[in-house]
Amino acid sequence: MIPYPQINPTIIKIGFLEIRWYGLLYIVSFILGYIFLKKLFAMKNIKITKDKYDSFLFYIMIGVIVGGRLGYILFYNLSYYITNPLHILTVWEGGMSFHGGAIAVVIMGFVFCHKYNYKFYQLADPVMPMAAIGLFLGRIGNFINAELYGRVTNLPWGMIFPGSDDGLPRHPSQLYEAFFEGLVLFLITYLILKKIKKQGLVFWIWIALYGVFRFLIEFVREPDAHLGYIFWFFTMGQILCAVMIITSIIAITILLKKHSENEISEN
Repeated sequence: MIPYPQINPTIIKIGFLEIRWYGLLYIVSFILGYIFLKKLFAMKNIKITKDKYDSFLFYIMIGVIVGGRLGYILFYNLSYYITNPLHILTVWEGGMSFHGGAIAVVIMGFVFCHKYNYKFYQLADPVMPMAAIGLFLGRIGNFINAELYGRVTNLPWGMIFPGSDDGLPRHPSQLYEAFFEGLVLFLITYLILKKIKKQGLVFWIWIALYGVFRFLIEFVREPDAHLGYIFWFFTMGQILCAVMIITSIIAITILLKKHSENEISEN
């Protein structure tokens, strides 16, 4: 067993002002995205003015925060927030849904592309590696908050998380997700972005791999206590990821067929 590092989720608290690691890591992810996404756009020869670039990232930020929060409320804990509506605004305490944020970001991306006359995949593909970095930092925030931990295990790297009722060692599933959904997903999609010119493939491969990684890790992640298992075996996260996997397989098949037809017509 590995001792859980006792990291105070609150960095500093002065009166009503409270700065937490979870919120700070979200801010860091946006800063990194602002800096490095511009380099990925340049790598793909995407021309965008500073005003449009700032606007694009603002659209994404709104999608992540609003969609992530609303997704968590709707998918995971609607009854609680109906009775505690003021807690909807306490984003810094945790409670964000990747799936809700992803849906909202896609919608906001389509709105931006329609408004400024860009192709969706043209901008979406370079965004995906940076999305993986955001996920990595978000999962580290979950680990510091000692939330979303795994199921009981007798493996040597199990940890006893504060807040678990039984005091038994559990999988540090937040770190599994940080590694696979963050670092591994970043590396794979960044390399594909550099090597492959077919627009849309990076986007859908990212969606597919995230779905697979998350689906598998959910087998060792403790399901939400208020939800438990759905259909006696699967978690809400696995159901949402299954939809991602199926959708991405269909989309990749259609894209490859379309690119193949375009190549034939060009020849």
